[in-house]
Amino acid sequence: MKNRILVVEDERIISDLICMNLEAAGYETRAVYDGSEAAGLLREQGQEAADLALVDIMLPGMDGFALMELFQGKHIPVIYLTAKADVTSKVRGLKLGAEDYIVKPFEVLELLVRMEKVLERTGKMKPELCYGDLVVDLNMHRVWEGGAEVDLKPMEFGLLTVFLKNRNVVLGRDRLLDLVWGSDFYGETRTVDVHVAKLRKKLKSAGAIKTIPKAGYMFEDDGL
Repeated sequence: MKNRILVVEDERIISDLICMNLEAAGYETRAVYDGSEAAGLLREQGQEAADLALVDIMLPGMDGFALMELFQGKHIPVIYLTAKADVTSKVRGLKLGAEDYIVKPFEVLELLVRMEKVLERTGKMKPELCYGDLVVDLNMHRVWEGGAEVDLKPMEFGLLTVFLKNRNVVLGRDRLLDLVWGSDFYGETRTVDVHVAKLRKKLKSAGAIKTIPKAGYMFEDDGL
């Protein structure tokens, strides 16, 4: 089951771009273009409306600040995505209860990482990642392929989960080192290549990890 993301953004081009990238990364999305429409959806569906909401502030109908009380009442975490870069607006948004505040324009990969952190922190992250007959249990750190359990070392497991959470996104070696080994790791980028090779050897599904010349790697999922 995929995490459901509600995108509340009145600029349709921006909304479509956000939804396209989130769906490519394995999320289920729903877009609304008006604050009052978002409020109606929340009143109708409650907590089932989404696991996380990405909300613009300057919206027709109800603005993003006014919507916060409704989101909190339905226990749906919010990340503000807005062009309002002034400190006053950021402080107000965070004080109202936003989990994060991201100013446009933003990098998609940064958004995906921040979303993941919010979903984990709020207990909304789905406990399993799936790809074909590959199943990854995030809570127990166990992996199955074709019904058989596959033994992965901790860094192999971490690398696999990063790829599955960022499907169809090109990830540079330095970025993978940061996401899996941590920013204080001083090893070489060759470490990534070695672990990708190990994944490809242990898992048939790892054939979906494509080498992107001069860029890094991408977990390709045509089914999204």
